[in-house]
Amino acid sequence: MGSFFELGVKEHLGSENQLVKLSKIINWNKLLAQLGNVHKEDGPRGYDPLKMFKSILLGQWHSLSDPGLEQSLRVRLDFLQFTGFTLGEDLPDETTFCRFRNKLIKQGKLDLLLNEINAQLEAAGLKVKSADTAIVDATIIKSNARPNKTLEQQEDGNYETKLSADVDAKWLKKGKKSYFGYQGFARVDKEGFVNKAHVTPANLPETKELDKMSDGLLPGTRLMTDKGFASKENREILRSKKLKTGLMYKATKNNGLTEKQSIFNKLVSKVRWRVEQCFGTMKRIFGMERASYFTNEKVDGQFKMKAMCLNLLKAINKVEFA
Repeated sequence: MGSFFELGVKEHLGSENQLVKLSKIINWNKLLAQLGNVHKEDGPRGYDPLKMFKSILLGQWHSLSDPGLEQSLRVRLDFLQFTGFTLGEDLPDETTFCRFRNKLIKQGKLDLLLNEINAQLEAAGLKVKSADTAIVDATIIKSNARPNKTLEQQEDGNYETKLSADVDAKWLKKGKKSYFGYQGFARVDKEGFVNKAHVTPANLPETKELDKMSDGLLPGTRLMTDKGFASKENREILRSKKLKTGLMYKATKNNGLTEKQSIFNKLVSKVRWRVEQCFGTMKRIFGMERASYFTNEKVDGQFKMKAMCLNLLKAINKVEFA
């Protein structure tokens, strides 16, 4: 049964199947360098780490819950073909997927996996290898839990406050709207591929994240941001790292923008749309409008996996398959 499956499934699915295409653009076995010791605390009993990673990546690609991923792996031929599992094989259940994903997060492997995927896309000419421009921005990620709220008055006259199940999520007011959740930060190149991603509670100031988001850039790179990152401190950070400033200028109550600063802001705006497009795709196609998990650590892990999905989708769209 297994050999029949392996021989016939690709022909059955056809070359236009998205997961068939996805299996071709990456040498997935090279990811074992990052995944090889993920089961170090479990001994030899764990499922193949590459099959598990490809499975949870599919879960993020299709915005599936862990039970949904378990069921899809049992009934979808393209899921089986892509992950390497076969018909009749003992398949992981939802709790196994959850534990494996948490291991990757705890062991800090998702950054390494994102870097490896990007390196392969660069080597294949599907992603700019050495860019002179980087763009940083943040987006709101709504919590998957209800916020803190005060319940009705109790018999003793006091009010009972119920804490949110998502202990790290916080409130942020933008304009006239308030949001409960997180901020996802992404650094993209001029094509919109994500090179770096991380998440903070929504109430933390985005200006303080530029130092982290600029780590690893080559000297001479121009880092572009919107007005939310504008500060004297951030300009000094870029100078200390020998990076060119692309921080938009922000008018203050007592000082408007000069003509030169206004022109500069317009030039930056013409490039910044790439990161906004990135967030739009992550939310519209990959379901990152709202987090699937609780706590900053787990939402950060989800955001990084969505970044992998985005980059892989962009790569697929650049390739013509026979």
